[in-house]
Amino acid sequence: MPAVATPIQDLEARLAPLQDELKHHPLYGRIRTLEDLRVFMESHVFAVWDFMSLLKALQRELTGVRLPWTPTPNPAVRRFINAIVLDEESDEYEGHTASHFELYVEAMQECRAGTGPIHRLLQELAQGSDVETAMQSSGAPAVARAFVASTFSVIAEARPHAIASAFTFGREDIIPDMFRELVRDLDHQLSGRLKKFVWYLERHIELDGDDHGPLALRMIEDLCGDNPGHWSEAAAAAETALKARIALWDGILAHIEQHAARAPRP
Repeated sequence: MPAVATPIQDLEARLAPLQDELKHHPLYGRIRTLEDLRVFMESHVFAVWDFMSLLKALQRELTGVRLPWTPTPNPAVRRFINAIVLDEESDEYEGHTASHFELYVEAMQECRAGTGPIHRLLQELAQGSDVETAMQSSGAPAVARAFVASTFSVIAEARPHAIASAFTFGREDIIPDMFRELVRDLDHQLSGRLKKFVWYLERHIELDGDDHGPLALRMIEDLCGDNPGHWSEAAAAAETALKARIALWDGILAHIEQHAARAPRP
């Protein structure tokens, strides 16, 4: 008698077509030059930034960050979230501490990608602007603004199981090997100018595959439990996150094509 699929297996099966579409997206094969990579990073950096907001939303909902402190119900989830925060917000790179987001921005500067919009976003937020206003004022690409809006719509609903699902299935382990190999080749050609970007990609694969990925699935199981409504909402949030990522990739691909069409011909 065949084994009955668990809810998490059903969820993974439901998401498999979208994950496959992302894995084989034509964007990866279209990035061939340093200029192509710059265009990619100038939009992708906003996904790196809002990933931290998803993580902090989980930390707010699932760990003890309110005063006076009281223990939250699930110690295993609490430990998992705090461990991810340690890695994402304060990882170690060549003897100094930085968030993955900060290292990504440094990687952009090293390859001369434009960082004006992401810096303006941070300035607007520091001055008290809401996310939508700050994104608009920053001059971020429209595809990045749409992606961030999708992420913050999940955060605003404050449903931990849905946030956890968007977080889990929108991670950077969806970037395939072929893209990382291309970046490594470009880094070699450019005498190490992409070293931090290579580190960022490989660090996320290492963490998501070895540690964070399996624990994130367990977190969803713990948060959804035996509640069919929670499982349905988790599936919807994951689908939204994956579709938003596909739309981001579509938009970046279009930007690369437009940029190539405007470039002077030899």
